[in-house]
Amino acid sequence: MATFVLVHGAMHGGWCWRDVRQRLARSGHDVYAPTLTGQGDRRRELTPQVGIADHVADLTELLWFEDLRAVHLVLHSYAGVLAGPVAERAAGGLASVTFLAAFIAQPGQSLLDVEPADVAQRYRHLAASDGDGWFVPASPRFLDQWGVSDALRARVGPRLTDFPLRCATEPVQFDPAALAAVRKVSVNHTNPPLASLRASFEFAAGAGWETHQLAYGHDLMLEAPGETATLLDAIARRS
Repeated sequence: MATFVLVHGAMHGGWCWRDVRQRLARSGHDVYAPTLTGQGDRRRELTPQVGIADHVADLTELLWFEDLRAVHLVLHSYAGVLAGPVAERAAGGLASVTFLAAFIAQPGQSLLDVEPADVAQRYRHLAASDGDGWFVPASPRFLDQWGVSDALRARVGPRLTDFPLRCATEPVQFDPAALAAVRKVSVNHTNPPLASLRASFEFAAGAGWETHQLAYGHDLMLEAPGETATLLDAIARRS
């Protein structure tokens, strides 16, 4: 069976993959769901110094220490910008990269470069006004932005963690050939859609990547773990 590494987005942690992870494991897959530095159960590690390099290292160190090969890397939301640096450092160790409702960044671009200008401005303002200038504070407003269903709000809201602004403003640097050599899949969500992701999904479609649609909100791994796991299983089986 396949090896999956499931990577959460901003303000989340490995906890958000629990139901997807369990379903994939029951299908015989080897599944890892790390928590990035300063997020989720590692929130005590959040400092002004946490940046892109830390999150890339979280993933590449996991791949090395666990000796993982032919990995199906699944990136949600913010984590999509880590794809290029991880692909470069994994040195051929990836079987595929799935951008699950995730942002796509080219070399020299940051997360806020690929977000709409008004969203980028709002994040900067939130950090300046309520995040001591260096983090975007978690708040229930993000549940509205992401279309989190009423049934999930009581579970997700208290688990959101402040996000380091540096991870949103630092540009990623990588050799584009490393990511170009890997099979890439983009999964869009449509109910409700997230306008911020439109440009990334259109880029993927225009580049001829494999694409899929799921009729759920942004936290689709929480809202629809069965459908999400089924799709990821199918992606791995088509390798």
